[in-house]
Amino acid sequence: MRLSSDSLIFWQHGLFKLNGTIVTTWLVMLLLTLGAWIVTRRLVLNGDSPTSRWQSCLEIIVGTIRAQIREVGLEQPDYYLGFIGTLFLFLATVNLLTILPFYDPPTGSLSTTTGLAICVFIAVPLYGIRSQGLGGYLKAYLEPTFIMLPFNIISEFSRTLALAVRLFGNMMSGAMILAILLTITPLFFPIVMSLLGLLTGMVQAYIFSILAVVYIAAATKAADA
Repeated sequence: MRLSSDSLIFWQHGLFKLNGTIVTTWLVMLLLTLGAWIVTRRLVLNGDSPTSRWQSCLEIIVGTIRAQIREVGLEQPDYYLGFIGTLFLFLATVNLLTILPFYDPPTGSLSTTTGLAICVFIAVPLYGIRSQGLGGYLKAYLEPTFIMLPFNIISEFSRTLALAVRLFGNMMSGAMILAILLTITPLFFPIVMSLLGLLTGMVQAYIFSILAVVYIAAATKAADA
């Protein structure tokens, strides 16, 4: 078992390469896109009409994500639902698929977790500027005093790094432990660890998404309340 699919190279030309992480990531994106189309192609908007089981499941997921966003302090959760929901569903799907044999989650690669963290890094100021305006958002970097400007800037970059490293470290450590156990005890115990890793992956998906909501709420200062 590989600890990361980065080492699986399908094609390379100079500095450009197509590795297992990229292929797996795009396959998961395709799976999510196809699944969304299948579930929503017969979407029932009229409450008097019966809904399918898939639509009911989707409504539960969307309602839960919306409730979590509101609980953090964002009173207009629908505006943030697309971004936060996509983050969570991608991470949850990536980690759920670990039950498949010979599957290496792309979150076991630092490049993937860094890319996700950069998405949050870009989204936070965009939502903050949309909520407070450019002047109001930049003014927050001078609070409580202008001396804090460099520290607040460092904080923005450091929490992005922390997001990437936290997710990468947890997923990589889980893969490493499972690989060791597969070598030592190749039967029952690795199955238990796989189930535990599945639970850990879902928890990490939740933590990553909820931290993104917290950062956005801090940037907007709940101005949309």
